[in-house]
This record gives sequence, C-alpha cells and structure tokens, in this order.
Amino acid sequence: MKPFNLFPYDSKIDFMRLRWISLSIALLLVLGSFGAIAFKGFNFALDFTGGTVTELRFEQPVDVDDIRSRLDGAGYGNAQVQTFGNGNDLLIRVQPRTGEGEGGADQNTAREIQQALAIEGNPGTVMKSDFVGPQVGKEIAINGIWALIFVVVGFMIYISFRFEKKFAVAATVTTLHDVIAVAGWFAITGHEFDLTVLAGILSVMGFSINDTIVVFDRIRENFRSMRGDAIGIINAAINQTLSRTVITSFVAILTMLALYLYGGGSLRGLAESMLIGAVIGTLSSIFVASTLLTIGPLKVTKQDLMPKARDEEALARRP
Repeated sequence: MKPFNLFPYDSKIDFMRLRWISLSIALLLVLGSFGAIAFKGFNFALDFTGGTVTELRFEQPVDVDDIRSRLDGAGYGNAQVQTFGNGNDLLIRVQPRTGEGEGGADQNTAREIQQALAIEGNPGTVMKSDFVGPQVGKEIAINGIWALIFVVVGFMIYISFRFEKKFAVAATVTTLHDVIAVAGWFAITGHEFDLTVLAGILSVMGFSINDTIVVFDRIRENFRSMRGDAIGIINAAINQTLSRTVITSFVAILTMLALYLYGGGSLRGLAESMLIGAVIGTLSSIFVASTLLTIGPLKVTKQDLMPKARDEEALARRP
C-alpha cells in the first residue's frame, strides 16, 4: 500500500503548533456564518416559501435559456427551470401571482406557463402542477431541525459509550462547526436553499463525524502505547492518519464535484453543500477536533483513556 501512503507514517508535521490559530479561524468562521444567517438570511426555495411546481414535457429538446426568457416576459421573472428525465422534460417552479390563493392557483399558473412556452412545432404538455404551501415549508424546516438534534444527540451517546465524554463533546462541537459553516456559505452566497441542500447538510454531519472518529481512535491507541505529553501524542495521531484522511476526502470530493458538474440543476444544491462540507470537514478533523482535546475541560490525559482492569469488580468483592 506504499503508493497510497502520501505521507510517511512517522511524519513529524507539527499541527499542534497552530492550534490557537486554527481555533481562532474556526471561531471566526462560526461567528461570520451566524452573522450571515441572522442578518442576510437564506434564499429559500419554493420547498420552504410556497409556490407552484409545474412539470412540462416537450416532443423535442428545448433551450433552457429561451424558456427562462419566455417566462420572464410572461411575468415570472423568478422562475426556476430544471431539466430532468430524457432532457425533454422541464420542472418549472414559480411564485404565484399577487392575489392568487392556494385553491386553483396551480392550475391557473400551469395554463399561463403552457401558453408562454407554446413553441411553434414543439408545444409543451402539462404533466403535473402542484401548489406547495408555506405551511408545508414550515413543517419541513421544523423536521430538519429535529433531525439535526436527533443526530447530534445520537453522536453524543455513541461516542461517549465508544470512547469518552470529552471525545463526544469535541466531536459534536466540530460537527456543529462544519454544519454552521456550510449553512453560512449558502447565506453569504445567496444560493438557493432547498430540500436537497438540507439533505446535503445532514450528510455532511455523517462525513465529518466519520473522519473525526478515525483520528480519535488513533489518539486513544497512542495514549495507551506511547510515552510523552498529550500534545505530542495527539500530533502523532494526526500524522499517522493523515494519508487516510487526505485520500478518503480527495476521492469523496471528486465524486461530489462530478455530481455538481454533471448531475443537473436538481442535484446542484445537494452536491454543493456536500462539496463545501467535505472540504471544511476534512480541515476541521485535522485542525479543530484534535485541538479541542488539548485545551480547558476537554484536555485528555492518560487517566481518561487507560483501560480498566477486567477483574476490578472481582477484586473489590474479596474480603
């Protein structure tokens, strides 16, 4: 496996020397993301704000830019147009006109869209038109928050049981840092925030915690087998897992990049959130998660990680 060993197992890169700088950057990133979310907010898609989603099928392929121009001329300047299926099918999302209510709005909008896109020799057929109300979007947002809480609590329980409470807190803080950073990216850029982005953010949590646990497992083993101070032991663990971290993340990023470039508009939000999350998650597992184990109440010692004697309870029962 030497060709895949990008960094020697006994590398001496001093990551811990930058621990205060890395923690400061992570803190600024979180604060900046919170600020962007609070003051600028998200560009919520129709999944959250409500509107009409219409599926049109054409006999021949159409130019998406021409479709957008036609919709803009018909008064739907905020229309979102995506191709799917064999390329002749379009998914068009628009906000309802002022004064239109939920009842019948989707059918009226579908007729107007069909008329606006009545291309000579290639008429479009409405396959489906549905109204997504804002109440549905509110329920989706609440369910997403509950899913986030459920995952975080699950992480805490598992890591506390598998490792130690200090590891659980550090891993959870690092994962939340990654999620907040990805959410902040969408707030800053103004890119559309829809259900696929929410799914991508939840996937980022899984990717981030997986990478962090690999490093933590090596730290635990090093504490039991190596001599030295905590900073040196943790630094050695990062170097020993560095090749695995970089190779795994690089392959994952390539996959997400391909999905972003060739997956079509409907998957772009998912790919973008996972792509940004993979980059941030890789950096945080190296510079943030392990660093947290060297400061304050999260500082890990040999006493925290040394295995307990198997016969401890039996000895305690002896007279």
